[in-house]
Amino acid sequence: MAALGWLTPRRRSATARSVLAGEASAEAARKSSMELEEQAPPGEEEQEPDFPVVGDDKAAAFFDLDNTVMQGAAIFHFGRGLYKRKFFQRRELTRFAWQQAWFRIAGVEDPEHMQDARDSALSIVKGHRVSELMSIGEEIYDEYMAERIWPGTRALAQAHLDAGQKVWLVTAAPVEIATVIARRLGLTGALGTVAESIGGVYTGKLVGEPLHGPAKAEAVRALASAEGLELGRCAAYSDSHNDIPMLSLVGHPYAINPDAKLRTYAREREWRLRDYRTGRKAAKVGIPAAAGVGAVAGGTAAVIALQRRRR
Repeated sequence: MAALGWLTPRRRSATARSVLAGEASAEAARKSSMELEEQAPPGEEEQEPDFPVVGDDKAAAFFDLDNTVMQGAAIFHFGRGLYKRKFFQRRELTRFAWQQAWFRIAGVEDPEHMQDARDSALSIVKGHRVSELMSIGEEIYDEYMAERIWPGTRALAQAHLDAGQKVWLVTAAPVEIATVIARRLGLTGALGTVAESIGGVYTGKLVGEPLHGPAKAEAVRALASAEGLELGRCAAYSDSHNDIPMLSLVGHPYAINPDAKLRTYAREREWRLRDYRTGRKAAKVGIPAAAGVGAVAGGTAAVIALQRRRR
């Protein structure tokens, strides 16, 4: 930590939390990857990626999850699944639905919304066993997430795997649900936010901070060091400008379904860009602000009405 001496106490504290979160996530990711059983990739035919991936045992690929690999935010889908299993009340489902609808219309992460979702998730899982959430995560993946995987991004990940490289998810979502998604996609493992647990039971606290922004870069750095990788030969994929620290860390950064800030940043640096949101993007551009608010409210009401009908 001596190298951080030039920073103010507040910035040193924030940096230290990012490093702690990154190291904890890397440790959890390596442990979970060792426990994952080999699984064949989905049988359906994947589209061929537009650019080649060269096999290299000193290289790996790091994929952001939300809106890069999967449409929407994993933590919101996870929240829907927990509500269905009566982990929390309808007023909290309303908040989850509102945040998810906003995310889908805006197409970018809002730090305040994401923090609120994480705080809610931590309070909800406090006192529950890690093994219980892992098991439930498998069910929630089938219910809400499997159909939201972007085929184009999935094909890119498979190209890395076919070239003999390891592929990791890197996400602010809980490492447990991220690990479930990685296993279902046949990936190596996942770096995610680590919630503290004692004796296999969640305490309601985090280890470090959410794996977001600079913390993602620290997690990738820590994992690369532990795995003997050369970051200059690695690739990273993301949709969000919040992940510029992670993208800048590797030799081969790619902007996938980029938000406006990342698109501009990537073009200035001649990074590769791919956008698989053709229809969704057109719809987003065509929605006036007032209509967008109405769509959010309507989406929230629809979720609640659907739950009432199923009772």
